[in-house]
Amino acid sequence: MNSAQPVKVVAASLTNNIPFQPHNYERLLLVLFLISLPLLNPWVRGDGVGYYAYARAPLIEHNLDFTHDYQFANESFREARLDENGLPRVEFRTETGHLDNHFTVGPALLWSPFLLVAHGGVLLARSLGSAVLADGFSAPYRYAMALGTAICGFLGLLFSFKLAAQYVDALWAFLATLTFWGGSSLPVYIYFNPSWSHAHSAFTVALFLWYWERTRAPRTMRQWAVLGLITALMLNVYYANLMVVTVLLVEALWQYSDKLRGASTTGEKLASLLARHLVFGAIVCVGLLPTFISRAIVYGGPLKTGYVSLRDFLWNSPVLFSVLFSSNHGLFSWTPVLLLALPGLVLFARRLPRVGIPLAVATVSFYLFFSVYPDWAGISSFGNRFFLSLTAIFILGLAVSLECFAAHIASRQRAIAISTAVLGCFVLWNIGLMYQWGTHLIPARGPISFSQAAYNQVHVVPQQISSQLRNYLFRRSDLMKQIEQKDIEQLKQREEQ
Repeated sequence: MNSAQPVKVVAASLTNNIPFQPHNYERLLLVLFLISLPLLNPWVRGDGVGYYAYARAPLIEHNLDFTHDYQFANESFREARLDENGLPRVEFRTETGHLDNHFTVGPALLWSPFLLVAHGGVLLARSLGSAVLADGFSAPYRYAMALGTAICGFLGLLFSFKLAAQYVDALWAFLATLTFWGGSSLPVYIYFNPSWSHAHSAFTVALFLWYWERTRAPRTMRQWAVLGLITALMLNVYYANLMVVTVLLVEALWQYSDKLRGASTTGEKLASLLARHLVFGAIVCVGLLPTFISRAIVYGGPLKTGYVSLRDFLWNSPVLFSVLFSSNHGLFSWTPVLLLALPGLVLFARRLPRVGIPLAVATVSFYLFFSVYPDWAGISSFGNRFFLSLTAIFILGLAVSLECFAAHIASRQRAIAISTAVLGCFVLWNIGLMYQWGTHLIPARGPISFSQAAYNQVHVVPQQISSQLRNYLFRRSDLMKQIEQKDIEQLKQREEQ
């Protein structure tokens, strides 16, 4: 099948109201992903310096000495960590003598296949006379990293679509997936900041939820083992994804309750279920060895994360409202289309409680966790980037909302037209806001003025975006230097205030 054929199939379906299989939408998603690849920005910056260091340092220097990573980092990252001689400041040394690097190792694990291929290619090229550096910083490595992130982001969307399409018409799952792809924080962390962890987090959580749902009735020991490995990968990528594991807790409470009441119809004995849960837990612990070992080396203990201590969380003053609606990267204020996903999640939980309630509990758990997290706003963040872990849940909720809306419209074509128009407005707003954030028309850190942002959307963005897009595609290095300089200027302004 050529690349244009899925597009033709979808167009014919929308025009003639012909139902067709989800795999056609999956192929179209793949086509759109391939078209989007020129947007990849092979940039290691900010938090990404720490994430990427866990891949580069072992590959190139065969240790966890991050000195060269910090020296090669962007200026705003270097200034806080290096002294006037370009050497790491003493206060950034841990008790083991290593440089502080609290970022997780999961993204490095997912980048490793791509970086190994890049490293092999660079070594081969050098043996043939090429001058490209085999240092982990040269273009082949950075492009390999960016491509790995993009593939993870796409797979996150694909598994989210697969999960939603199990319960709603594939068309609505497709529209919900496209909307989240363009109308959330995700494109920033797939394309613009690929060295950060959020695309990987969206992928691993989507994979976890898809496999969890697929194997619910009931899981074999082998399936529990696979789920344990997926869970470990998800936690290696992002510790807060532990909140998503509550889907298994809710499921287990139901399972044990059913067995104790004699209401189970699976024939699985209580002792067998307990054994499978224990095997799952053991495999998760084994799968977390990359995290435990790296923490022991860098911080002196397998359970020392380097992050804010739990005792310093906002237990007595949770930011329950701000994390959702603050101008300082509030979830709904920055990504308003997610408000349409909430009714769908509630409706889904009522219709199919054995699936919907665990997902709802995971969502609420994740929200409550970040309501007490001291850096809940994400510091430098487009929207509340932490919640990208819940990509699959939000896409499912939005798909259910769309299908419910369509059920109240007499004509399917009219429902599609209205939905597409409304969702398109959310996507266009988000694209404009991403442009403003990326070019520092609005601050990358702290609260913003939405009235100023709205003015910019109408009067500034349309005038600038086409020329800046050309610069992004063809003069990206110069544009990134300009953006970095603006970021440094804004940081200095914040320090002076």
